[in-house]
Amino acid sequence: MTKIKEQIIATSLELFLTLGFKSVTMDEIASKLGMSKKTLYTHFKNKSKLVEESSIHLCNHICNGVDHIVDEENENAIEELYTVKKFVMLHLKGNETSPVYQLHKYYPEVHKKITALQFNHMEDCIKKNVTRGIKRGLYRDNIDVDFIARIYYIGIQGIKNLSIFPMQKFPMNELNDQYLEYHLRGIVTSQGRKILNKITNTNHN
Repeated sequence: MTKIKEQIIATSLELFLTLGFKSVTMDEIASKLGMSKKTLYTHFKNKSKLVEESSIHLCNHICNGVDHIVDEENENAIEELYTVKKFVMLHLKGNETSPVYQLHKYYPEVHKKITALQFNHMEDCIKKNVTRGIKRGLYRDNIDVDFIARIYYIGIQGIKNLSIFPMQKFPMNELNDQYLEYHLRGIVTSQGRKILNKITNTNHN
């Protein structure tokens, strides 16, 4: 990828994640970059292509970062998931619901590609995390790793549904924390629960 295309994608993503994929125009992107719209179109033939390449770039960047976290093989699988969550939210500016909703509504084919990438990656990461957690005695050894990986993914997709979890009532960062705790409480051992209670500042049995 050329340097100028990298700059276009970086600037576009900043605008897309802040204002939404539908809201941002090619004029605004060109203005932000300090280039003519004609120059912008020489690198991306239309906005849909820019949205697609930008979304895939962001998805791959986040996946690579998550891989790095998971591949460190931390002793503590529970803390690892919280580290992953913080990393993802940081790169999505703390609130991914509105941009994802617009991507799904206005660019369904792009959303479909991103969803497939996310599933394949997340399934592998959660399997590694659960397997490591079982090995360290933090997760129950009688759980189905494949089932847990898939049900976790379904839940992550579900909490992005604005009709069920409106942002006014369920801020995304808090919602992710609640879902992650919900997920972990279903699989931790007594040893794992102590660690989780410490992280969440609770004292649940």
